[in-house]
Amino acid sequence: MTVAADSSVASPRGTLVVLGGGDDDPLLARLAAMLPGPEAAIEVLTTATRRQPARTAAAYAHAWHQLGRPHVRHLQVDERNPADDPATLMRLRRASLVFMSGGDQERLTDFLLGTEFLALLKHKYQQDEGFIIAGTSAGASAVAEFMLVDGYGWRSLLGGRIEVKPGLGLLPGVLLDQHFAERARYPRLLHAVLAQPTLLGIGLSEETGLIVRPDQPIEVFGEEAVVVIDAGQTTHNNLPELADGRVISGHNLCLHILIAGQQLDLATRKVQS
Repeated sequence: MTVAADSSVASPRGTLVVLGGGDDDPLLARLAAMLPGPEAAIEVLTTATRRQPARTAAAYAHAWHQLGRPHVRHLQVDERNPADDPATLMRLRRASLVFMSGGDQERLTDFLLGTEFLALLKHKYQQDEGFIIAGTSAGASAVAEFMLVDGYGWRSLLGGRIEVKPGLGLLPGVLLDQHFAERARYPRLLHAVLAQPTLLGIGLSEETGLIVRPDQPIEVFGEEAVVVIDAGQTTHNNLPELADGRVISGHNLCLHILIAGQQLDLATRKVQS
């Protein structure tokens, strides 16, 4: 049966957890504690991981076994394993947690956009209370409506020097970036939100992430900071007529730096301490 994604539902009943990369052992412990019990089915989706995905999945399985969560399987969607394989869809239907590993976020969108797999994933997230989608690094960036896939250092402040592509659409109205402070990605996120001011730009530092729960503000967790950039009320933005290679300019952008325990209301774009 084909399941159509329902984008009209304002607040999904599932939970979304994303991390900016780095050491994800604390994230795995947090996810293990969120699951209903030891029988919960965990699927590790390694689509973003180009090199040795089986080894990556095995490492995650070992970590979850140590946390008392033995039912962990490697969910393969890649060049040899189509997303809409009936066995794959059946496993997705039964999953309590789908965890997306790091790597190249474009692989996730290349293999999942337009598939029954993604429609089912969105349906479970919208309708199934207790269902969890989680991702680290590239697996985090891909969940948003849009994701940054190119742009480096100060050159990201030049016209034409970044690239933004559609994500999986699980977090509408948001553009996510990861390894944010560690890889000096402030310029490219500034550029991206000036290019699309209706989007809220969120940069996740390593070992730091967000929990999106039903009918609640987003909560920050982890060791470092989350940067939020809102260009919705800018009074000047030269990007519409800017030539490639020229420096971008924007006035009155709103910037927040959030730490563990602080919250952000996506609907109002207001911070709650």
